[in-house]
Amino acid sequence: MLLSLYSGATGMQAQQLNLNTISNNLANVNTTGFKRSKVEFQDLLYQKPRAVGTDAGGGELVPTGVEMGNGSRVVATAKMFTQGQLNQTGEKYDVAIQGDGFFEVQRPDGTTAYTRDGALKVSSDGKVTTSDGLPLLSNFQPITAGATDVSISSTGDVTVTSPSGNQSFRVQLVRFNNPSGLRSLGGNLYEESPASGTAAQGNPGEEGFGTLNQGYLEGSNVNVVEEMVNMITAQRAYEINSKSIQTSDEMLQKISQLKQ
Repeated sequence: MLLSLYSGATGMQAQQLNLNTISNNLANVNTTGFKRSKVEFQDLLYQKPRAVGTDAGGGELVPTGVEMGNGSRVVATAKMFTQGQLNQTGEKYDVAIQGDGFFEVQRPDGTTAYTRDGALKVSSDGKVTTSDGLPLLSNFQPITAGATDVSISSTGDVTVTSPSGNQSFRVQLVRFNNPSGLRSLGGNLYEESPASGTAAQGNPGEEGFGTLNQGYLEGSNVNVVEEMVNMITAQRAYEINSKSIQTSDEMLQKISQLKQ
């Protein structure tokens, strides 16, 4: 019964983290380029009063043993990098990535971060930045002052039209062997880690890289209905685990009253 108490407690802790993750997914249902997280569970070590395959005497082996689990734990909260819906905005500096790839961003400390958020802005000196003012790398060139039009093709070719003439350059994307291994930094940013592998750079629309869509933004890939179902499931699992603790407590209470 003590084991059931501890097992129930681990189950409640795991479902609490599951609920936290689901809540964060729902909170970011309108966050541009957000990727939902999926909780993955794992059972804990087992107590084995009688191990399977031990000698039962006379050369016979025990066909099945006795194993008692110690509960569960959360082993990972994996990011799901499925494509979010593209929403048309008509804004010339809004660029959505359709397919594999990230934009490179320079953080204030000089390090590089990566984002799927294509809500781009132009600073007073012509630099292309994120909504937080972080300079965009990815071979984005400063926009010429007085530009009358900016055209971005699906393959990353940018043409800036201004009274002083046309300016052309090509945007590049980066990708990772294991994007789920990226560290989430908040602010729609990710950071490279040993698990993600190093960033590989390439041109949009080539060698498996995604294409660009000017005038669109990639929405969150959170499915509200699916997350609500997951929330109900997590709530019921939490209640059932708490019920097992309550039942174990009642059984222990009866044992403690036997002398009376």
